[in-house]
Amino acid sequence: MSTDDRKTIPHGSSQPAEGPRVRRFKLSVLDGDDAGKTYESREDACTIGQHELNQLRLADATVSRFHCEITMTPKGARIRDLESLNGIYVDGLQVNDGYLRGGSLIRLGRVTLRFDFSLESNRLEISENTRFGSLRGSSASMRSCFAMLERAAASDATVLLLGETGTGKSRAARSVHAASARRSRPFLTVDCGSLPANLLETELFGHERGAFSGAQQRRIGIFEEANGGTVFIDEIGELPLELQPKLLRALDAKEIRRVGSNQYVPVNVRLIAATHRDLRTEVNSGRFRPDLFFRLAVVCVMLPPLRAHAEDISFVVEGLLDELKAPPDVVQRVCTPEFVERLRQAAWPGNVRELRNYLERCLVFERELELSPADPTTDEGGELIIDASVPYADAKRKAIEAFERGYVQKLLELHNGNVTAAAQAAEIDRVSLHRIMRRSRRAAGSEG
Repeated sequence: MSTDDRKTIPHGSSQPAEGPRVRRFKLSVLDGDDAGKTYESREDACTIGQHELNQLRLADATVSRFHCEITMTPKGARIRDLESLNGIYVDGLQVNDGYLRGGSLIRLGRVTLRFDFSLESNRLEISENTRFGSLRGSSASMRSCFAMLERAAASDATVLLLGETGTGKSRAARSVHAASARRSRPFLTVDCGSLPANLLETELFGHERGAFSGAQQRRIGIFEEANGGTVFIDEIGELPLELQPKLLRALDAKEIRRVGSNQYVPVNVRLIAATHRDLRTEVNSGRFRPDLFFRLAVVCVMLPPLRAHAEDISFVVEGLLDELKAPPDVVQRVCTPEFVERLRQAAWPGNVRELRNYLERCLVFERELELSPADPTTDEGGELIIDASVPYADAKRKAIEAFERGYVQKLLELHNGNVTAAAQAAEIDRVSLHRIMRRSRRAAGSEG
């Protein structure tokens, strides 16, 4: 595969390039304690609320910490409620997600804002590179991510990676580490979504012998084990509230305390966190500490879903086939221009991860497969089957159980029953996969 026409990321930073222009807008506060305050956009998005991380910060108590977000899109100025307490009203109508027009009046609690388009525009910063580590993309949205990731790699700042499941947050974290000054030191991962709170605490911070029943010997947590390197906390939105102050102390004081110990141990790690949740809405609901969010969001990078940069599909497919070590003759036979075009038209709700798994199945069978295999949780029209005659919790549990059974079955079939290979492909650890398998077997047994 020729790479002569592509630029690659060197270790360290690179100068960003000028990207596409985005229309500028202005917000004016018309009443309340902040009456007369204005904000002019410098980027393509703006959040409004009480928290100091907002681009437009309002003091009124009826405004939530992160109340709403305005984003400039090809369709216009989109406003979205971030699960605020009092909602948002645009020109007298309550909206959760909609578009603004010039002169629109936005009501947030007791505060009224006026939205106006500006005659000027902002030019977004994008990278000159079409790759960052294992990530690929020539679109403006991906190169904008690369510009942020390059800056993050050149510093030691905490990074928060946001985006839907499967967009490549784990890849981005590894790539930032590989391009950083810590690249020769360990890179260790913990998934908050796969461990209960008591095991998660010892995974992060370790424990002393006798700290609890079954603690036969001291265990070093990943914060100590990764000394000098990088700790990647995946799905940090699932971190239990009781553990959040301990993580905050580890970040602020750069020291941790093992479970069962009274002594603090200094640690030297760089933290990268990722989540598919919108932590701003989690802060509003009280499920996530605002001070921890503030500490994590030093550098925020949003990885776009695959459908938002479908023009990169052929480039992404090329890289995935390289990773899968696909034989050239099979690639030539399977990946026709018509095949790639069909990939561009697909929705890919699982994003790059789903695309990778699909390509691997095609390589196994050495032919193009159906893009949307039958799903027992959907009807013939693709609509989710919902039984509203049962309580919400029961319906949700059954849907999750059906998904887990189907996913694990297909995953193990794809890897010939090899649990280690299956866990690596699913980007979860073996313990988590075994837990899901046991849960699926129990659910199947109860139904039988």
